[in-house]
Amino acid sequence: MKYVRYMMNGEIGYGIMADDRIHVLQDNYFDSVSVTDQFISLSEVRLLAPCLPTKAVCVGLNYRDHAEEMKSELPQEPLIFLKPSSALNDPEGDVVYPSISNNLHHEAELAVVVGKTARNIKAGQAYEYVLGYTCANDVTARDIQKSDGQWTRGKGFDTFLPLGPCIETELDPHVLDIKAWVNGELRQSSNTRNLIFQVPYLMEFVSKVMTLYPGDVILTGTPSGVGPMNVGDRVTVEISGIGSLSNPIVKE
Repeated sequence: MKYVRYMMNGEIGYGIMADDRIHVLQDNYFDSVSVTDQFISLSEVRLLAPCLPTKAVCVGLNYRDHAEEMKSELPQEPLIFLKPSSALNDPEGDVVYPSISNNLHHEAELAVVVGKTARNIKAGQAYEYVLGYTCANDVTARDIQKSDGQWTRGKGFDTFLPLGPCIETELDPHVLDIKAWVNGELRQSSNTRNLIFQVPYLMEFVSKVMTLYPGDVILTGTPSGVGPMNVGDRVTVEISGIGSLSNPIVKE
């Protein structure tokens, strides 16, 4: 099913999306799933990021085609870094192009949404701790990333973590087409079968380092085709079985 978080008449709600309507939930889907008898039209709401992560754990260089593109050897273990919770952005939310950057890039990614607290779990247990999956754009100020040598500033600006439009709970994360368009031009096109480190391994690897809380996300890496975005552009990430996440790029 597709869980959504939305804004309607100034209030935040949670529901299950089916076609063009939402079945309203009594509470958020991290605490319990208690459906009401209320339905609302999708056109009546503004979709929000479907979770509120305390952190986004991101994995660098995790697609074989991206490693080839970057002329890099395949990593022996995941390279992880963090995006702050303040970078969170909604579907259709403005991505702000920082005035101190001259090279803003899109990175389409599958995000794993953690469903319950996880620490030192084994790969064989991983799916017990996964609520579902959503689309992500790991927006990156590439020039700042390269000049700093570490990635926090180049990837941590406010608005640099669009998530959505929903959390899909029922799919195989390793057979999904993943694409990115800029102004309707296809820039990235791959499949999650090209992941170097798959979801269970990533859950085990990360949870050995840090506690994962409900709503936290693991961004599993981006395929080949990363490239620039400019003010006035619209970038769209699409993952089969989940949907599309679209955001305009605006001047700071």
